[in-house]
Amino acid sequence: MACWMYEGMLLFAVVFIADYLFSALSQTRHALENRLPQQIFLFLVLGIYFVWFWSRGQTLAMKTWHIRIVTRQGQNLSQKQAFVRYVLSWLWFVPPWALTWALGLDARHVLWLSLGWIGLWMLLARLHRDRQFVHDVMARTRLVSSPAPVKAAKPAKAGV
Repeated sequence: MACWMYEGMLLFAVVFIADYLFSALSQTRHALENRLPQQIFLFLVLGIYFVWFWSRGQTLAMKTWHIRIVTRQGQNLSQKQAFVRYVLSWLWFVPPWALTWALGLDARHVLWLSLGWIGLWMLLARLHRDRQFVHDVMARTRLVSSPAPVKAAKPAKAGV
């Protein structure tokens, strides 16, 4: 969970810069202008971010918390596998959003429905025998502990 929170803070910067770039290049002057193209652009930017890092084994947050993403065989993900995992990871959010859109619910209901869905998603991971998230099972990937690199001891200085 701590890794997830840290990842969110890092993504805030990625989304902020990408959104600023989109707004500047598209000359968007109002938050509701170009909303769909903006959302598609941000979806693609986040996809590039995650696919690039996951295909190398770790995002910055995952490095900090010593977590790696690997295939079931323990190898690094291909870009295709990382892309499939990225698309499947949206199952954390899309079902409650689609339901609230279909039912025309307000923001308060979106919040509670989303929190309930995320809680259920996390509970399912706890109940899985390998404690893997549903999207990892579907993508045939898994999160594993990655031990911290061992640092060489500094040689002692000769007495002064």
